[in-house]
Amino acid sequence: MLSFQDITVHYGELVALGSLTLELKRGELMTLLGPSGCGKSTTLRVAGGFLLPSKGSVFLDGQEITNLPPELRPTATVFQSHALFPHMTAGQNVSYGLKVRGAPRRKCRREAEEVLERVGLSGYADKRVQELSGGQQQRVALARALILNPSVLLMDEPLSSLDARLRVRMRMEIRELQRSAGITVLYVTHDQE
Repeated sequence: MLSFQDITVHYGELVALGSLTLELKRGELMTLLGPSGCGKSTTLRVAGGFLLPSKGSVFLDGQEITNLPPELRPTATVFQSHALFPHMTAGQNVSYGLKVRGAPRRKCRREAEEVLERVGLSGYADKRVQELSGGQQQRVALARALILNPSVLLMDEPLSSLDARLRVRMRMEIRELQRSAGITVLYVTHDQE
């Protein structure tokens, strides 16, 4: 499904990734675990097209996507900071990707409400982002990624800003959502739990 073949990334003289070869199967949730600076987020950025490797190739379903820009890849990323638009409602944040792709307003609204329900936020479409708790904001970020029906969901330390109890609950919810949707997930964390 998602394959890294001999990926090397340099930041000047620093080798951030050295000859990484990795295969992620369809429907699999793979976690990259390690301390800060070991190349986890760099791997995710290469997968999402946000960073070109110095050497090597990335394949998705047998097609090389190494030089494909992020907006043309069938991937979606959930960032550590949530990266939500503070001036928008939860529904507007979730439907943003569809809107950019030119989907009609009615379809954007309907699909945003459906995916918000999937992540346990039924009835939250009109809530402003600032009115939401950290866990609810994380669910909105997850819904915004899921609405695009990505082949691969990339998650970069998505729970690090949450308290310990909420992290445990959100980990279980993400795993359940991943299993029920059958989506392929590459999850980056330094949290050994």
